[in-house]
Amino acid sequence: MPRRRSPSPSSSTAPRNRTPQPVRVRRRTFGDFVKAFLAFVALAVLLVGVPVALAMTAGWPFPETFEPMEWLKQDISVSTFLSILTFVVWLAWAQFTACVLVEMKAALSGVGVPGRVPGAGPSQLLARQLVAALLLVGATAASFTPSLAQLGQTYDDNQRPTVAAAQQTPGLFAQQQEQAAGTAAAVAEQASHTEAAPAAKKQGDTKFYRIQPPEGRHHDSLWEIAERHLGDGRRYKEIFELNKDRAQPDGSRLSEASLIRPGWIMEMPGDARGGDLVEMPDDAPEVSPEVRQQISDYARTGDGAQEQGGGDEGSGGGTAHVDLPQQRPAPGTGHADLQRPAPDQVATPAQDSSSFGLPEALLTAPLLAAGLLGALGHRRRQALWQSAFAGIGGRRGMEPPTPTGDALDVQDALLVGADPEGVRLLDRSLRGLAASLAAESRPLPTVYAAWMSNGDLHLQLAQPSGKPPSPWQLGQDQTFWMLARADAETYEDVDTAAPYPGLVSLGTMDDSRLLLNLESVPGIVSLSGREEDRAAVFASVAAELATNGWSDRMTITLVGFGEDLTALAPSRLRHLDGIEALIETMEAETRQRRGALGAAGHDSVLTGRTGPAQHTRWAPHLVLLAAEPSPEDAMTLAELAADASRLGIGYLVGTGSGDLPGAAWEMEITGEGRLLAPLLGLELDAQLLPAVERRAVVELFTDADPEHGPDGPGTTPPFLVDISEQGRPAVYARLVGPYEIIGLETPDGERSALLHEALALLLLHREGVHPRVLSSALWPRGVTDDVREALLDRLRDWLGTDPDGTPRLRTDDAGRLTLAKSVVSDLDVLRSLYHEATRGKGVDSRAVRGRLLTDALVLVRGPLLADRPEGRYRWLTHEIVDAQLPLLVADTGLALAEFHMEKNRAEKAIEALNAALRTAPSDERLWNELLRATHALDDPHRLTALASDLLTRSGARGLPPRTEALLDELLPTWRDAVAAAG
Repeated sequence: MPRRRSPSPSSSTAPRNRTPQPVRVRRRTFGDFVKAFLAFVALAVLLVGVPVALAMTAGWPFPETFEPMEWLKQDISVSTFLSILTFVVWLAWAQFTACVLVEMKAALSGVGVPGRVPGAGPSQLLARQLVAALLLVGATAASFTPSLAQLGQTYDDNQRPTVAAAQQTPGLFAQQQEQAAGTAAAVAEQASHTEAAPAAKKQGDTKFYRIQPPEGRHHDSLWEIAERHLGDGRRYKEIFELNKDRAQPDGSRLSEASLIRPGWIMEMPGDARGGDLVEMPDDAPEVSPEVRQQISDYARTGDGAQEQGGGDEGSGGGTAHVDLPQQRPAPGTGHADLQRPAPDQVATPAQDSSSFGLPEALLTAPLLAAGLLGALGHRRRQALWQSAFAGIGGRRGMEPPTPTGDALDVQDALLVGADPEGVRLLDRSLRGLAASLAAESRPLPTVYAAWMSNGDLHLQLAQPSGKPPSPWQLGQDQTFWMLARADAETYEDVDTAAPYPGLVSLGTMDDSRLLLNLESVPGIVSLSGREEDRAAVFASVAAELATNGWSDRMTITLVGFGEDLTALAPSRLRHLDGIEALIETMEAETRQRRGALGAAGHDSVLTGRTGPAQHTRWAPHLVLLAAEPSPEDAMTLAELAADASRLGIGYLVGTGSGDLPGAAWEMEITGEGRLLAPLLGLELDAQLLPAVERRAVVELFTDADPEHGPDGPGTTPPFLVDISEQGRPAVYARLVGPYEIIGLETPDGERSALLHEALALLLLHREGVHPRVLSSALWPRGVTDDVREALLDRLRDWLGTDPDGTPRLRTDDAGRLTLAKSVVSDLDVLRSLYHEATRGKGVDSRAVRGRLLTDALVLVRGPLLADRPEGRYRWLTHEIVDAQLPLLVADTGLALAEFHMEKNRAEKAIEALNAALRTAPSDERLWNELLRATHALDDPHRLTALASDLLTRSGARGLPPRTEALLDELLPTWRDAVAAAG
């Protein structure tokens, strides 16, 4: 199970007591003295006993004479072999002795990290353990090495940042353990403390602190020093600013807030308190003369250092050391490409001052917005098809409800903020990596996180995993794999399982977006903060996991929140009532997964997702527990989570106190929307889904649910055209088929295509289009306010005004752009004709119905915007008009065929059905009515030919069951007849 953190102040991730606390000194136990005695005996035997025994039994290692040529001429005998072996043993003893001396010097001086003796990995580790145990009872030792229980490990194993090590070592990514003397926090700066620091720093109040050697695997950090001696860990930056770039006793300098070393001197703010602080060096008789001299020398560097770097807010002190990917150009890219904004960095409120009241939480969450928008479109299409195929005469409508209020604002925010291209590239890149590794018979590496930065993708690995497959490259070190955006665009869809479905966005840091792999966390991730702030994080995580495009199957269990969120993805999300039910469920699943992995012969779920076992598809199970568990339940969950990363199970647990027993990684959400993880080195602008936006998102999905209402989608079009002679429009656009505009002059220049696209978007949304939705559709990578306004001005001038002087492009009370009724499209006319024929005048007049349906079918010239240029109109992927238009055409053809069949005009009915099939070729209802109309001709040969044609159209899937059953009824011998016809 994960290591439980000490309740001491030094292990806290957030300040819980602002009263300065004395440093807690660890009391020596009887066991410590026993270990020290045993270590002394072991050192005496190895350092003294071994050479004495060798000298008495085998003699000294050096020969009496130095005659190399004579030695080479001698025969190799048993004596020669024993002499060589004796020399090797003497050499090993000398190396071990050197290791002991190095470790003793470092431990006694307390300055710097012990040097490494060349080639002495295991020997130096053993020497370190013995020296630590021997000095454990001394005043200066303080247990700076791992416990004696690790003596059986090799030196390489001790240095490798495995998942087990991550359970013990604070830090999200542990690849720099050899350098790090601790990972400090990156947290929100408190301006009041920073401004007050110069006033508090008086010459007479100057204090200094000497960095202590690490205790166990825990290293000191500026955050913890500030928490102990200033009462608030967030004041770590004051210490950093006072000591930045000043020469330390070992010659190095403080350049990053997280990289501090034992033995360094830190000047402290004047209000610092605590027993291990010293005043000005002349007033510190209790400090050794050597240390007092070091502090005195260091104090003289203060003024110069402050003059050189004081007040530099843009320096490295702004953020703690974080494993952010370094920015480097992709091969073949120029400087201009590096300056091009990434999709998830454009069109944000910071870049576009005209936010128009849209929810910023979704505007700045491109991956979440893309997932929600894609899932919403799928839900609406599902509702349309279910309505269309509800049964004979079951057509209930094709118009989804138009959102209003908060739901409309959220829908607009999704359209503006979504980055479907980024989701597509992320999905293809990850699957392509998995396929490449499988082709090389290499396992998937454990990935802790992914950083999306300026269009590039950086994977942060748990440990070095060799050279990545092309086109991936090594990043800033061996634990980063990087894929440039240009290389990602070369990937195509591959048939492999999603390798890292547990990746989920947490927020942004500078220009990088962090996706944490919840599935790979070695234990529980805790989230502290106010309840409403935690709820916003939980809702964002749950919504993105439920709808993202880089996952396959997945189970997400919600406890303590989110019962309404299950509407987003009923197949993925499930809600449990309480922690007791959760523990019972997860105990059973943990046992089942352990057994299944063992039976399949896999080390972890990663080895079951790719390669020969790809069919296994080990789906992750992620638990989001918003209700704070009791200490007993928390420890039970920690025990379950100890092996969770291997089993594909992840836990995110909320806590109000910030101290969750058994938590491996700890995060805090602030009221300002900052996500802090001090011991992980993270400070993010959190990705949130606040309560108002969450309810609006759920409303969008609920209204789109085909089972939500008894009538399904509506039957009334959003815009009805006056189809009489008096209703002739001033501007008429033909969208169904090739794009044409009647009534306007064609704009000159390159802006013509942009104006046509803007008009098409407005014509497809008669309810109104938000200006930011329009600009994000035309410029997916972002645009400035002045460019957008210039386009709208040109669009107004192009469309002109009605005879009464009213502009044809207007802005309604909500700020949305609308078109005048004098501007219509053939799609508007088609909808109006069908509605009038089936719901209006055509209901009472057969002649009127036939004329209206015939006029409607004549308007159909092909698919929507058939000749649109490549690379434009990408916003159509968000629309459902591509599903609505074929259904509308099919409904029109069916209604006209029924009209003709009432008078036994089978040929006319067949003509109408074939016309509809040109736009809706796969509509089963048209197939069935075409079979019935052809059967009415009483021509078996023609019916057989039609059956053969439909069988060819259906391909490998074969005829739909209802069509096949209808053929059996109309032509029982159709199978033999089709076979005979070839």
